[in-house]
Amino acid sequence: MNAPATPPKIDWTPSPILPKKRVSFADVSYEEMVARARKLAPTLAQRAEACEKLRRLPDDTERDLHEAGLFRFAQPKRVGGAELDVGIFIDVCAELAKTCPSTAWNVGNLGSHHWMLGYFPPETQDELWDRSLDVLIATSLAFAGGRGRKVDGGWEVTGRWPLSSGVDNSDWNMLGFMVRESDGGPVVDQRFALVHRSEYEIIDTWHAVGLCGTGSKDVACQALFVPDRRSLSAWAFNGKPHPGSVVNDTPLFRLPLLALGPYVLCGVMLGCAQGAYELVVGAARKRNTTNTGVPVNANPTVQIKVAEASARIDNAEIIMKRACEHAMAVARAGREAEHADKVRYRRDAFFATRCCLEAVDILMGVAGSGGLYTKGAMQRLFRDAHAANAHVMFSPEIQGAVFGQHALAAPGPAPLL
Repeated sequence: MNAPATPPKIDWTPSPILPKKRVSFADVSYEEMVARARKLAPTLAQRAEACEKLRRLPDDTERDLHEAGLFRFAQPKRVGGAELDVGIFIDVCAELAKTCPSTAWNVGNLGSHHWMLGYFPPETQDELWDRSLDVLIATSLAFAGGRGRKVDGGWEVTGRWPLSSGVDNSDWNMLGFMVRESDGGPVVDQRFALVHRSEYEIIDTWHAVGLCGTGSKDVACQALFVPDRRSLSAWAFNGKPHPGSVVNDTPLFRLPLLALGPYVLCGVMLGCAQGAYELVVGAARKRNTTNTGVPVNANPTVQIKVAEASARIDNAEIIMKRACEHAMAVARAGREAEHADKVRYRRDAFFATRCCLEAVDILMGVAGSGGLYTKGAMQRLFRDAHAANAHVMFSPEIQGAVFGQHALAAPGPAPLL
């Protein structure tokens, strides 16, 4: 066994933005949580441009989200979270993304990390939630960005990770790293390291064309000691019993979390498409073309495009929610999700989000030159939808291959589901 690295001294001072009072959201219903997101959306619309310029979640917005409980809808009820069905990610994020996709992206991401923490050992959950129920945790799923080796009492982790959304607002981070049999040898495990913000460097790389306000910066650490209780194999999220099952054995925490990972953010794409539809169709009802003066809503071509966009949006929502409802039904029945279910969840996610992107593109064509102005919301929805679609969870080349490998009984390593 390798000798342990020197544990760093942790400054436990929490973010000053976190609520001082411990509030329970355990009695907030699914419908009420969605209504809270809907009520906040107009305020986010007013802040959307400022959020982009700041390139991170504004402090005022973070305070509003904490007050509404919108980071804690997947946190265990036993500690005061709402612990709602996994479909809540779709509905809440869609409501927020209609006006500010960057905020919705952060809510989906940061909210999902309360869910993930519930799979860690109870002592690790207590370590964070005893200090603050509202603590925010960022992550980076770029496992190849980090490497780790086993040492006495834990892991020594080194790496640089991209796209750690919400990192400026977070006190902790879950960083994916690979464990190899030997230097340059085969990968034998993929793990998460739960790391305090005093233990890693934030590197300001997030200058992006879309989702500008997500603060998805790089983070890095060198030879960092991570105790065993703060590291968990990614395979623990496959829907089987896990270290957190001792205290969280309810349906939400029996789900195959990584297989359902795309649905944490699918709602952002759905909200972009729904917001674009409301904007463009609402404007087209009373707009005349500038070259002929003919009402836009009388144009059969425009009518057909609106129908095609609408069909894509409605079907995308049905597909997303069907997957979440199926997963919850399996968990409630006390069964483990089968591999065929898991690959279908991934397939449906990339297909549904592609439908949303296609709808946004169609609607941008209907908007015409009016959609180009930076003071308008359509250009933001267009840019953000394309930025969101670049996420690996929505990649047809990757997620489609996961399904195709299973359907065709093709040889190859088992995907991390």
